[in-house]
Amino acid sequence: MKTVLVVDDMKTQLDLIDSYLSGAGFKVLTASDGAEALVKAKEHQPNVIVTDLVMPEMSGLEFCRKLKKNPTTAEIPVIAWTTKNRDIDKKWAKKQGVAVYLVKSSSKEEIINTIHSVVN
Repeated sequence: MKTVLVVDDMKTQLDLIDSYLSGAGFKVLTASDGAEALVKAKEHQPNVIVTDLVMPEMSGLEFCRKLKKNPTTAEIPVIAWTTKNRDIDKKWAKKQGVAVYLVKSSSKEEIINTIHSVVN
């Protein structure tokens, strides 16, 4: 069973994607901010991380930079799942180590298919 770490400061978003992914057969771990996610990533070594980019305390991009700098977590692929949909945001996210960029308006099927393509 593949493990997905989902990072978002909004509980409703965490619950939504948790239900999508659990229903698709993934083991889901959640974190409400980047600092918590860094700890969980090191501890659990998920197959992929899905993170919001706009969060208090530590943004998703800062989280991604720190994740990629740590040799024990650097190879974990990161999917940005965000409301930001400008080309400049996408380019900056790629420079920070984001593998795939999804907007939160993506369908359940698109989210699940994207995660499958990244972990397989």
